[in-house]
Amino acid sequence: MPPPVRYAQSGGLQIAYQITGSKPVDLVWTTGASSNLDLFWEQPLFIRLFERLASFSRFIIFDKRGTGLSDRPDHLATLEERIDDIRAVMDAAGSERAHILGVSEGGSMAILFAATYPQRTRSLILHGTMPRWSWAPDWPWGEKQAENEEFWRDRAKHDFEIDFAGQTWREWAGDELWDDAAFCEWWARFRRSGGTPAARKALDDMNLLLDVRPVLPAIQTPTLVTIRENDPVAPLDAVRTYSAQIPNATLKVFRGRGHLLGGVWDEWATAVEEFITGNTRVVPTNRFLATLAAADIVGSTQLIARIGDRAWRDTLDRHYELAASRLVAYGGVEVDRAGDGMLARFDGPARAISWARSVLGEDKTIGLETRAGIHTGEIELAGIAVRGMAVHIASRISALALPGEVLVSSTVRDLVAGSGFDFVDRGLHELKGVPETKHVFAVA
Repeated sequence: MPPPVRYAQSGGLQIAYQITGSKPVDLVWTTGASSNLDLFWEQPLFIRLFERLASFSRFIIFDKRGTGLSDRPDHLATLEERIDDIRAVMDAAGSERAHILGVSEGGSMAILFAATYPQRTRSLILHGTMPRWSWAPDWPWGEKQAENEEFWRDRAKHDFEIDFAGQTWREWAGDELWDDAAFCEWWARFRRSGGTPAARKALDDMNLLLDVRPVLPAIQTPTLVTIRENDPVAPLDAVRTYSAQIPNATLKVFRGRGHLLGGVWDEWATAVEEFITGNTRVVPTNRFLATLAAADIVGSTQLIARIGDRAWRDTLDRHYELAASRLVAYGGVEVDRAGDGMLARFDGPARAISWARSVLGEDKTIGLETRAGIHTGEIELAGIAVRGMAVHIASRISALALPGEVLVSSTVRDLVAGSGFDFVDRGLHELKGVPETKHVFAVA
């Protein structure tokens, strides 16, 4: 019998999850683009795999928002919202810390969760995934949309009307599964049950905008990266390249071709077991990924001269009161106040942008002009103080902003794909004290 489906609350949505096994270590699986907790248990290969994983862990699996048995949001789920789902499922399951397993499309959210919440991540395991899915001059393994416009227009059709006799399916499924009639019939139902064609295309479009490569060096936990020799979705050269950017990462390559594990299920599960049982100790750390927002008032000296010291103090107090109240609304933490500026940190870049825009709007109502700069990077906590290059980058970007403008780094822009924010390119800038130039964008 399959385990019961339970539901966790996350941002007003219900996220479906299941728990199998009762071992003392937790393993949380973030699935690929297709997921349905009911249908997983109709396929003998997945039953065998899940039971194998549950033999050495308390195995927790969930349908991401918008897929399978979970609620459909009224907008495309962002990466930031999806890591909230991991946290919500862990909370509902009573899991304080877990090994996080990201497969295929679920790899990006697993990477971001592990970097943002190292205190809740025992280790990170990635299979068949990429930190960037679209082509770039420095990422030649990604897909180029412009090369086949008809394909991209009909992406949903290609995803759901699978040619099981074609070469593409054979390369994708692998030699062990491509001609298994029962598996092919189940796979077609499984893909259709994961979400609608429109939802799948929207997810693909968002993924082509994501780039979590800047996050990789911030991962503090032990990491296992696995791949088959010939995976058409995640080429081996690309996997070697990104895994080398993760501190303490181990790469294990399995024989054969295919994006599915096929004939190497047991071999792969054994590798995961060996890795997990060897990494059960929690490594304490005060370093983690965070988004920093620096906001300051423009033209304060001139304003003081015009309205006087007493009126300025009252206005500044009101500014800080409004900024602090907005921090509560967007889940931020005040880091520092200096002069007429505030530095705040957030566990997601979309929240930081929303906070900054809100502060700028509130300040206009009291006659102030404010600007803000936002960057996502690794920070170190020293008591309540925050240290690290990310602090300087956020402050330097803020200094570039015009009155009433929110500027963000390219890292922030890449992480908020699907959030509905639009950006205007402000070009490359050399920032004082920062080794490399930074690409900066204005929030439209």
